[in-house]
Amino acid sequence: MKTLVLAEKPSVGREIARVLGCRKQTKSFIEGDKYIVSWAMGHLVELADPGAHDSKYKAWNAEDLPIIPDRMKHKVIGRTSHQFNTIKKMLHRNDVNNLIIATDAGREGELVARWIMRLAGYKGPFQRLWISSQTDKAIKEGFANLKPGKNYDNLMRAAECRAEADWLVGLNVTRALSCTYDTKLSSGRVQTPTLAMIAERSEQIKNFKPKPFWTLEADFDGFSASWQGKNGKRIFSEEAAKSLQSKLKESEAEVVKLDEKKQTVPPPLAFDLTALQQEANRVLGYSAKQTLKILQGLYERHKIVTYPRTDSRHLPEDVEATIPDRLKALKNTDWKNRAESIIASKPKPGKRLFDGSKVSDHHAIIPTEEVVNTSRLSEEEKALWNMIVKRFLAVLSPKHQFMKRSAEIKAAGESFFITSTKTIDEGWRAIDFQAIETKDDDNGFGNIDKLEQGTKLQIKSVKIQQSQTSPPPLHSEGSLLSSMEKHNLGTPATRADIIEKLISNRYMQRQNGKLCITPAGEEVLLLAPQQLKSPELTSQWEKRLKAIEEGNEKAGKFINDIRANTRELVDSVKSGGKNYKPVEFSKKPCPLCGRMMMPVRDKKGREIHVCRSLSCGYEEEPENTGAYGYNKPSKREKAVTRKLIKQYSDNSSDTFTLADMIKIKNDKKK
Repeated sequence: MKTLVLAEKPSVGREIARVLGCRKQTKSFIEGDKYIVSWAMGHLVELADPGAHDSKYKAWNAEDLPIIPDRMKHKVIGRTSHQFNTIKKMLHRNDVNNLIIATDAGREGELVARWIMRLAGYKGPFQRLWISSQTDKAIKEGFANLKPGKNYDNLMRAAECRAEADWLVGLNVTRALSCTYDTKLSSGRVQTPTLAMIAERSEQIKNFKPKPFWTLEADFDGFSASWQGKNGKRIFSEEAAKSLQSKLKESEAEVVKLDEKKQTVPPPLAFDLTALQQEANRVLGYSAKQTLKILQGLYERHKIVTYPRTDSRHLPEDVEATIPDRLKALKNTDWKNRAESIIASKPKPGKRLFDGSKVSDHHAIIPTEEVVNTSRLSEEEKALWNMIVKRFLAVLSPKHQFMKRSAEIKAAGESFFITSTKTIDEGWRAIDFQAIETKDDDNGFGNIDKLEQGTKLQIKSVKIQQSQTSPPPLHSEGSLLSSMEKHNLGTPATRADIIEKLISNRYMQRQNGKLCITPAGEEVLLLAPQQLKSPELTSQWEKRLKAIEEGNEKAGKFINDIRANTRELVDSVKSGGKNYKPVEFSKKPCPLCGRMMMPVRDKKGREIHVCRSLSCGYEEEPENTGAYGYNKPSKREKAVTRKLIKQYSDNSSDTFTLADMIKIKNDKKK
């Protein structure tokens, strides 16, 4: 008898098949003496469209909302149905008596496999392969330590609840907004509060009024020190600043306090996905989506980093024994000498790195034991991999140590402060100086080594520097990811997609590495339910999904609450009664209804114009050009034209153009 192994992607399936010794290859699976390895090609099954529950839901009508099926239906995705049918046949083969789920080890990966099993009608035994890297060693160890499939039932329930919640809320609110205002609008439980954070920052900048302030700096013999009062360093009156300058001019001063102490800065934490996306955006300028795509290649194709979609920044204790092998795998890279020195030092980072209680489904992103050949990496892959290795080496390195000397100097009753630092041991900062977690706090400059308490000094001059308060900066992808994480919006695996969806919907845009809201984004926030704009709602949902995953909440209660909440949200949209005029994105009128159209990209990346009116739905088709250079009508346009002809026709035998018919109909109304 044989076991079917179900991977998520073909590339992963082929690697597992190679390790298991499967040699007989086909387009859809690879078979061996004991195992058959196949793959899901991502998702093969999804929640069915509303029309599958009732044909009347194929049309968007406000009176049909909310759409809340008693039981959610599923469907096989058409473009990959051949792969689903292959897997279904293999699950029911007479010589197959077991299934091993080898999809991505996480919430979404679990759902991919379980929905395939459900629609394929498989009720046999199954086990779970749960690994954090794709190396041969990890795969072999994973198959030697397979987990009972039932252990992950709660994980599947949490994933299914998340999918159904998104369907119920996103679909119903989107249809409610679009039908109520006859404009194509999109809203969702994660994308809308995320957009609201972008809007809030834009509003803060728009309403910000800069305020001038002044700072003072006294020049002593060989160094300068900054004035500081009870309320800080800033003086919000030029007159007061000048008066203070005059008071201090050529005054005698005395060192009234001197403090010298040894300080340490611990290494930064290892990367989880969100932290890596933030750092890659800050240092390399990569988008969150770009970082995840590159990282996935380093994990699946090159096998030189561990599982990417993690929210953990620690490692379980049993990984500590593998650290020397991970460092030795860097022997052919520019990190060889640093890795060797760390091996020789026998590092003991303790619970700052090794703490299983802080590890969820997967541990932090670190290098694998696979020997690295950097010549096989693209420039983007190399840059991101270097960032991961740099952080890994930094975490294993000693603390940064320095001596900090601070002095308070009094003159004419006013205080000046200066701080000087001297490095004792660079420690981890010799490797990862750019880490976000490290910031200098020096507030002065110069040589104060010879100062002693009671030392008399003379102020040589006092300089005034005028500045003004600054507005908060626009969100970068890094800062937006940080805010999403703080408010529990989405998961590490989904945040990049949310950002890209908001951009593709033209609700926000990238400008010089920053994110800003568009008129369309302002429009949807104006019309969306207030509850959906707050991160608090989806934050509560994510906490409850985690509770379901851990077995502390019933999935049925969660979904019932979502259904009730969906009704509330739809009712709030329908009763909104907002005065609304659609944003005009171009000066190109729709040839069917006259409304200004919106430029978008078609599936081939070409710019076309679409009518935003839901009741019209006209779309250009630039590839469908006739002999004289005019666009042929699309299928959608032909359907709408037929509808309008039927609507405005008086069944006369006379011949009229569509424009004539509309005019006659309107004249009759008058």
